[in-house]
Amino acid sequence: MEHAASVTEQRLMRALMQFKRLGWHQQSVAGCKPSEIRVLFCVHRGTQQDISELKVSEISKLLHVTSPTVTQLLNGLETNGLIERHIDAVDRRAVGVKLTNKGEIVVRQAEEAFFASLRGLIEYLGEEQSNQLVDLLSKAFRYFHEQDASMSYSAWNGESEG
Repeated sequence: MEHAASVTEQRLMRALMQFKRLGWHQQSVAGCKPSEIRVLFCVHRGTQQDISELKVSEISKLLHVTSPTVTQLLNGLETNGLIERHIDAVDRRAVGVKLTNKGEIVVRQAEEAFFASLRGLIEYLGEEQSNQLVDLLSKAFRYFHEQDASMSYSAWNGESEG
């Protein structure tokens, strides 16, 4: 039996698709691709938490991507002088990653560009609607997170999604 989408379902789908087509989250900063910026932010956050270097496996877990994907991104970042890699003295298989001064500058530029974009949105929507948007997006996230968790639970327990 086919489900006929309601007007609200159609409007919500179109609104979400507009963001995908816009590609605002795919913009580069300082010549870095968005995936590279995410790695830089990850390494930066790790060093903010008194971790001198992050391991490739830790970056992989934090970004939910495979270690070979992280390694490939790190190769480009290292070539551009944005990160340094060091072989762990205790575990020679482990590689620690930290930002260079140039990498720190790129992180600051990316952070400023991101927050400038958010400031522009807040200015456009106003404080009240911006806070409403935050509340609605948080609520939508909780909904999808709970749906995902319940589907995972059902799948692990052999329940059908019926």
